[in-house]
Amino acid sequence: MEKTHAVYSTRTKIVRLIIWLFLALAAIITIFPVCYVIFGSFKDNKELLVGGSSILPSKWVFDNYVQAWKQANFATYTMNSVFLSLAVMLISLINASMAGYVFARKNFKGKEFLYMLFVAFMFINVGSVSLRPLFELAVKLKMNKSLLAVAIISAGGGQATFIFLCRGFVNSVPKELDEAAKMDGCGFFRIYYQIILPMLKPILATIALLSFRQGWNEYILPLVFTMTNDKLRPLTVGVNMLKNAGDGTAAWNIMFAGATISIVPILIVYCCFSRFFMGGLTAGAVKG
Repeated sequence: MEKTHAVYSTRTKIVRLIIWLFLALAAIITIFPVCYVIFGSFKDNKELLVGGSSILPSKWVFDNYVQAWKQANFATYTMNSVFLSLAVMLISLINASMAGYVFARKNFKGKEFLYMLFVAFMFINVGSVSLRPLFELAVKLKMNKSLLAVAIISAGGGQATFIFLCRGFVNSVPKELDEAAKMDGCGFFRIYYQIILPMLKPILATIALLSFRQGWNEYILPLVFTMTNDKLRPLTVGVNMLKNAGDGTAAWNIMFAGATISIVPILIVYCCFSRFFMGGLTAGAVKG
């Protein structure tokens, strides 16, 4: 069978080259800080403070990991991070799937206006300005001494995007399935959990991964809520505290070692669910 070769014009080749250069630059900018932290975790603190032209350590110091593990309560911090991440994930899955289903299937007054508000919040972020009123509200509700309040607030930050994806996916499901279920006596909620919910597995896997990562990487909220109780600190806050483990100077080597340890669990989660990630994300966006 005769092989065929694609012929590209000079303009196309230039465009492709520019795209590849841009992607390579983006990859370097993204990967370099991670590599710097990982290799920095094997340097002594003096070498990090002085700096240098080489990213690789002149002398490999493995004791940084021992010191990081001893000085930080990693067992407690890890359990707190797992609880926070799982709570954010469960809240996001339940809320996004139900809200997406309602916006796609239920007709009620003001639905489109309410949905547009949700979509608008995909592009609005008030940042740390909202921390004080949220904290004061948690104090009044007596939830400021629990990570549950942090999980609820953190989960709310990504709901607009998750609802957008779920609504798009539900819209792709033929409404004839709903009609057939109604003829068999199924109500609105029963159709949701018996028919719609099982079909949402691809997009729910994507939301699970994104929301778990969101909870795992949360820093400002737990920092504010756990100032008076270090036993509730997640890894992100605990690792940053390792910077003060040095004798009068910032112990960057120990903090880098702690940060490297904290990367491992979320990396394992991503490797387990990465095959669902792009498929579910693309399906939810395109089908909407």
